[in-house]
Amino acid sequence: MISCYIVDDEKNNIKLLEKIINEFCPHFKVIGNSTDVVVAFNQINHLKPDLVFLDVVMPLGDSFGLLDRLLPLNFEVIMVTAHEKFAIKAISYDVLGYLLKPVNIKELQDLAQKAIDKISNKKSVENLNILVSGINNSKLIHPNIAVPTIEGLLFIDLENIIRIEAGGSYSNIFTTDRKKIMSSKNIKEFEEILPKNKFFRVHNSHIININKLSKYEKGRGGFVILEDGTKIEVASRRKIDFLNLFK
Repeated sequence: MISCYIVDDEKNNIKLLEKIINEFCPHFKVIGNSTDVVVAFNQINHLKPDLVFLDVVMPLGDSFGLLDRLLPLNFEVIMVTAHEKFAIKAISYDVLGYLLKPVNIKELQDLAQKAIDKISNKKSVENLNILVSGINNSKLIHPNIAVPTIEGLLFIDLENIIRIEAGGSYSNIFTTDRKKIMSSKNIKEFEEILPKNKFFRVHNSHIININKLSKYEKGRGGFVILEDGTKIEVASRRKIDFLNLFK
């Protein structure tokens, strides 16, 4: 369901538009309205609608001033007005569409579908980010991590990760079954989401699974040897913090 808010200086126009929306746009739900830009500003911030139907000319100034106060816009905008001259200015605000009064039902339905497509895509991306964030939360009992790859998301048991190596803006994950997985996350992002009691960044280019250590060799910073035989230098500035893990 797409939540909508209506701003118009005439109450009758609001009632008419809400009636049309309820009748011809079944996926829309009007959650509020106002004839005043000050009230609209406060309510939009509070209600956080997906879509705002916005009249241009208001008693206390045009609605572009309202949009300026609400920047950055976290909702889509459809202009509904009798003043066609504002269409070009509306484009500069990246509004979803422009409806002239009296509202044409077919034009409204076309814009409604456009809104559904755009808002649904945006919500899908947000939900994916929440999914990744939630699964990657180190406080979760289930020891999995969601790794974004070019194909989508790959879910990896943390215990199967031996090390992660930086590759510029991406990273390579090396696992116990000797797979090399390329991820679109950089090594800094992995450092932030991996549990600190299991993973340690021994070098700018390497994060290791502490449970996969076989040996530590002394040196300026020293070297770690992992269970797959990989030998990795420990940065001298990270040496003390690394050795403190084993006290």
